[in-house]
Amino acid sequence: MGRSRLTPEREAELYAAVLDLLREVGYDALTMDAVAARTRSSKATLYRQWQGKPELVARALRHRKPVRAAGIDTGTLRGDLHEMVARDDDRRMERDSALMRGLVRAVHDNPDLHRALREQLIEPEVTGLDAMLRRAVDRGELAADHPALTYVPHMLVGALAARQLIEGRPVDRAFLTGYLDAVVLPALGV
Repeated sequence: MGRSRLTPEREAELYAAVLDLLREVGYDALTMDAVAARTRSSKATLYRQWQGKPELVARALRHRKPVRAAGIDTGTLRGDLHEMVARDDDRRMERDSALMRGLVRAVHDNPDLHRALREQLIEPEVTGLDAMLRRAVDRGELAADHPALTYVPHMLVGALAARQLIEGRPVDRAFLTGYLDAVVLPALGV
């Protein structure tokens, strides 16, 4: 991000407007002109703060959704994973799921968006999840060389995508909690 002259309140307002526009028109049709008009900003201000549309969208998503695994340490892996799911509410998960499905399509045609989403969303989540899993290894809940450890992020992302695809329904806390208990934890031998 460039030198910030925006107050945290103004930045939050800009991010909210970006997400609203993204839901309304999708990534491909979202323009910096539209963001500037919606937020009563100049394009120059937007480009000073963010390198372009991919970074602005990724930062707006990150701002709205802090890293779920950060700061969780209940003393057990099961407790940590359940707490991670409990931090989201069903309505927000449904809205985020629809938004992310649209962005997944856009990522295929836009490497800059892919890079920005990896840096702002995926890598912080994987880092938080890795720390959670390392604590479980340190506590003796998991073997450090368990082959399923590498695939935990894939399992979780798969659950988020698969429910909509298979059942035509968005994920919710009940589904994710059941998935953790029936798939993720047994795969780890917990």
